[in-house]
Order: sequence, then structure tokens, then C-alpha cells
Amino acid sequence: MATVRELLDGGVARLRESGSESARLDAELLLGFALDTDRTAVIAHTDAPVGDGAAARFAALLDRRAAGEPVAYIRGVKEFHGLAFGVDPRALIPRPETELLVQLGELEIVRRLIGTPRPKGAPKLRVIDVGTGSGVVAVTLAVLLRRRGMADDVAIIATDASEDALQLARENAVAHAVGDRIEFDAADLLPGTVTAPWDVVLANLPYVRSAAVPTLPVAASFEPVGALDGGPDGLRIISRLLDQLPAALANDGVALLEIGGDQGAEIQALVEQRLPGWACDVELDLGRLPRVAIVRRAA
Repeated sequence: MATVRELLDGGVARLRESGSESARLDAELLLGFALDTDRTAVIAHTDAPVGDGAAARFAALLDRRAAGEPVAYIRGVKEFHGLAFGVDPRALIPRPETELLVQLGELEIVRRLIGTPRPKGAPKLRVIDVGTGSGVVAVTLAVLLRRRGMADDVAIIATDASEDALQLARENAVAHAVGDRIEFDAADLLPGTVTAPWDVVLANLPYVRSAAVPTLPVAASFEPVGALDGGPDGLRIISRLLDQLPAALANDGVALLEIGGDQGAEIQALVEQRLPGWACDVELDLGRLPRVAIVRRAA
């Protein structure tokens, strides 16, 4: 009977041969999944014996990962902002970079609720997550606002052009007990059935340049290409959203748009072209790369 350490060492070697850039992490996560435990327990008990059934499950999981399938799809879960989300090929796997979008969205909402106390009976702050995918932005915001005791002051809508993605987002909302806090709407960008204006617009839309999609790591080939391909310059879909903002954004509203790490100057030029006189600031991520465009009307 093999031990945890022996299976891990063999798994790491197998994944390195297949080209994995995170072979040890992948092997630890997959062995934990095969053992129905977590990575911490795997690391802490390397001398523990592993039964033949679990070893066989681990071998099968390694085969899938060696073929390029993302660990998140294999396990069916991905951690985001301290929360666990169900993931599968219906939607893009959440990226750590998107946590900045959530952080800025939460700050913007809290600033509006605390900075200008809303009179009793005032309409809720209106927030929309455009292109929600697995729902991580909308669901995480709903959870954070619930923790702050502000959930009743905010109305959140999440849209996506994919019905399959919306269903996944609904499942994640229910799993985090915020299914009744978010309205889901099938729409190409902003919904035509819901009256504007929006106070806060958040969007993590496709922004990878079409020519770059085939060069992405093989794991990306398992994800829906429509959630990655942003057109020749990567900003085709974001451009369409910008065109909708004048009619959709409240006078003092803000749009927070995730962008690629090389698109800072391009998004500012695009806003200047599509929305003359509007302001566009770009927030950097932890790697000091452009990550979120903050778009507002002219003062």
C-alpha cells in the first residue's frame, strides 16, 4: 500500500512531464480530492497509507490533469475571495485578478451608503454585474454586503448572454444563501427589460485578443472561448458596453471594468473616443499591472 508521500512524488513527476507549471500544487489538490479531504491534511500526513481505491482515483485524476484539464474543473470548485464556488465548463474559471474588481465594487457601494445616508423609503442602490459567468462578482458582493448589514439597501442584478452560465451563477448564489438577493437576467450586456439608471456597473467581460487565444495555456482550451475572446484588440465587447453607458449609468454612477494587464492606455483612449469628456482612471493590481478601469461621467 502506497503512502501519501509516494503518491505525491509520483504525481508531481507525472504532471511535470506533462508540462504543468504548478505540478506540486496540482498533485496536492488532486490527491486531497481523491481522499475526500483537503490539501492541508495531505501535506500534514505524508506517511499515511492510501488504499488502492483512492490511489486509483488519484491516478485517473492525474490522467485528466496531464491532458490539460484545469484542476478547478476536475474538482468542481474554485476558491475566490475566501469563498468556494462551483465551477464547470459552463463558465470561465474565476481568476484572482478579478478580486480587485470586487474590492473596488464593495468600496464604491459602502461609500455611497455611508457617505450619503439614504432616507427611509429611498430606492435601493442599483448594482449590476455584466457578464456574470459563474456569478463570483455578484455573489461575493452579496455575501460581503450581508456581513456588513447592508444587503437590504442594495439591489443586485447579474446578466449573461449564456443561459448555461446563468444557471451556474444561480447555483452558486443558492449555495451561499444569497439566491434571493440577486436577480439573474439573460441579456447581451445590459438588460433591455430593466429600467436604467445603474449606480454601480461592474463587468468582467472577455478581453483577450483573438490572436492570443490559441497561445493561452492548454487549460484555457477547456473553458468557453466566448468568455475569453475579446476581439482583435481585446476590447470589442467592452466597447459595446461603453456605448451603452450614457443611457444606463446614473449621473453620479460609476462603471468598473476589468481589463487586461496591457490595456491601460488603450482603455483610456477608447473611453476618450467613445465617451468624450468622461473620466477614466485605471487601478493597478498587486502585480502593478492595469486591471480595472474606473469610468465616470464628466463632473
